[in-house]
Amino acid sequence: MGEARDVMDRLTEALTTAADPKAVAACFAEDAVAVTPDAGELRGRASIVEFFGQMTEMIPQASFESLHAYEIGDTAIDEGVFGGRNTGPIALPSGETLPATQREVRIRGCDFATVRDGVIVDYRLYFDQADFLAQLGLMPETP
Repeated sequence: MGEARDVMDRLTEALTTAADPKAVAACFAEDAVAVTPDAGELRGRASIVEFFGQMTEMIPQASFESLHAYEIGDTAIDEGVFGGRNTGPIALPSGETLPATQREVRIRGCDFATVRDGVIVDYRLYFDQADFLAQLGLMPETP
């Protein structure tokens, strides 16, 4: 196991089992860039930690089931299923929040983390945002 895989595994642990913002911050470079389907491009450790903080507040006891884990050079790639119960507020892009739905979610996704000097400098997360919102009960019913 190389450095990229180690950092990605620490990030997964910090977001699920520990839900620890300090441990999340320790995984990212100060000037890291992250791209997510819901928040777009995030620049800087503080913005990335804030994004993940909203996720861990929304689903505080999350789990991650790994389906595939790879390391290619300085990049770790994970495909898996993120799951848990929505027991915390749901942050909206407008800054408003919705109350927890108490619904279980299971979202298949893939993330890429490029690591330099023991921290993530570039992070990309992909998941079906419409499926996530539907599982939360936040999508309109289709006729």
